[in-house]
Amino acid sequence: MAAPLVRLVYRPVVEGRENVPHSGPVILAANHLSFIDSVVIPLVAPRPVAFLAKAEYFRKRGVKGRMTAAAFAALGAVPVERGTHRAAKDSLELARRILSDGKAFGIYPEGSRSRDGRLYRGRTGVAWLAFSTGAPVVPVALVGTDRIQPVGARLPRIRRITVRFGEPLRPASPGPSVPAAQARRMATDEIMSAIQALSGQEAIGCYNDIAPAA
Repeated sequence: MAAPLVRLVYRPVVEGRENVPHSGPVILAANHLSFIDSVVIPLVAPRPVAFLAKAEYFRKRGVKGRMTAAAFAALGAVPVERGTHRAAKDSLELARRILSDGKAFGIYPEGSRSRDGRLYRGRTGVAWLAFSTGAPVVPVALVGTDRIQPVGARLPRIRRITVRFGEPLRPASPGPSVPAAQARRMATDEIMSAIQALSGQEAIGCYNDIAPAA
């Protein structure tokens, strides 16, 4: 019921839905501009998409907390602990299991959302998932979601947004002569380049280490 309402209110422009395979494991790798991104993608994608969400969202108390937890659960979000190296490894393993079950999994290679609208360097977990599961990677560009709920805004605003699904990529390992870390870096750069081509963002060669506002 939520998807038709969102389309009526926000009238999103959705391009390339046919590029998302209707069955089998697939990784949707997107740029990250707003908290609302993890709501928008599952609502406009042609199939359910699982995202990892901070476990705190599922533990908040009161009516609002229960509504938030219910909304995330309805969207297919999976609660995870965050903040440590071990937690990051556990998150990737959980994502691998989701893909091994033949499901669609959404990931933001930048890690944190961009506070200045630029596209930051991707972290190589997305390539590790692609190599370890054989799942194709569909690059996704979100345009305008930062205007729906800007950093620091408590309530969403009504703004027109665009979601573009690019053609699937199948990052190929260069072979045993190339170190695994280098292969993951090369594949991740290829994925980020495809996202940039869809989003039109300015790409910069450093990681986004600024923690997003709560």
